[in-house]
Amino acid sequence: MSALPPPSSAPAGWYPDPYTGWQRYFDGRVWVGDPVPPPPLLETRPEHPDLPMVAAIGALIVLTASLVVGKVVVDELVGYEWPLLVYIVVAAIVSYGPSIAWAVTVRRRWGDGKWSSVGWSFRWSDLGWGPLTWLTAVVCEAVVAAIILALDVPFSSNVDLEGSGSTDRTYVVALLVAAVIAAPIVEEVVFRGIVMRGFLSRMPAGPAIALQGLLFGAAHFDPIRGVGNTGLVAVLAGVGIVLGGAAFLVRRIGPAVIAHAILNAVALALALSGVFDDVESPFEMALLVASLA
Repeated sequence: MSALPPPSSAPAGWYPDPYTGWQRYFDGRVWVGDPVPPPPLLETRPEHPDLPMVAAIGALIVLTASLVVGKVVVDELVGYEWPLLVYIVVAAIVSYGPSIAWAVTVRRRWGDGKWSSVGWSFRWSDLGWGPLTWLTAVVCEAVVAAIILALDVPFSSNVDLEGSGSTDRTYVVALLVAAVIAAPIVEEVVFRGIVMRGFLSRMPAGPAIALQGLLFGAAHFDPIRGVGNTGLVAVLAGVGIVLGGAAFLVRRIGPAVIAHAILNAVALALALSGVFDDVESPFEMALLVASLA
């Protein structure tokens, strides 16, 4: 039966095709249709979506410019002594608003009109992948922190709440919204949703993931910290590479957004709790601080 066509007396049904061995339908008299190949043993992974390089460059320029302008605006408004809530809201709008506008432009001009074109897509499984990505990022932070401290690389925290009135409930809520919701969403859309996809249009996955991670770390550079930026940027670059790897593997930024939010929430909770006040070991400080990413 496997080498020759079924006899005319065979009932209608699916039989092995005599030429290919694949399944083919026999109607009781003649073969019908083409042979159907067996399903692949392993599901073929779709190519990762990419975007034009101009979209990535534009995202970097817009974010850099808006962060600088946001800092200048807040510094200029400090003299008015407004409530901290006002400064947080102003900083969030000025610093992240333009990047959201750019993401909308990219989605419409180079994407398919859906937010998934810039990576914004979630599945229920991301509730599991997100914490796993976070744990991987923490391990990466520990490794990089150990290396930079062993090499005596300057390291400075980017979590400083001294004198900020952190016991004010309104302030804490506003800070949580900015650090745990706004920053993870906007920064993941920019770096893992647009920048990495732009790089993927011009280079292999490895260099694209590494480069966007380095740029993510560099985006947290603050002139006030001086040489202390060196260690902090290195640690955050490692985090960015982990988040980029996760986004590449699952073809969306859902797990990266969740992991980023957990990172910021833990760092902020530790800072508000006063844990940093009793930390003396540089290694512990590097691990605790590894930041508001």
